[in-house]
Amino acid sequence: MIVEMRIYHCAPTRLPARLDRFTTTTLGYFEKYGIQQIGFWTTLAGPSNHALTYMIKWESLAEREQKWNKFASDPEWLAKRAESERDGPIVASINNMFLQPTAFSAVK
Repeated sequence: MIVEMRIYHCAPTRLPARLDRFTTTTLGYFEKYGIQQIGFWTTLAGPSNHALTYMIKWESLAEREQKWNKFASDPEWLAKRAESERDGPIVASINNMFLQPTAFSAVK
């Protein structure tokens, strides 16, 4: 198992739009393509409260590439993403990393 951690640094005042897009749109496409989320978090205390962090479970990097590419190129998803940004960009930057559990991790 591999865990992908993604941190979206939202443009000021745009975090609510990001949360709404996940709630109303993105999660449905995750389900459509078999993308399994572990969880989502907003920042309670830290460098910025404009961030959304989430983690996705993958069996391999090959599975990630296949499913993510299908999701990211879905024409309906792209249209809905564009519509959600009609008032301006939501995300200023993204940090992305892949994590591998240690032998003693509770999550494996």
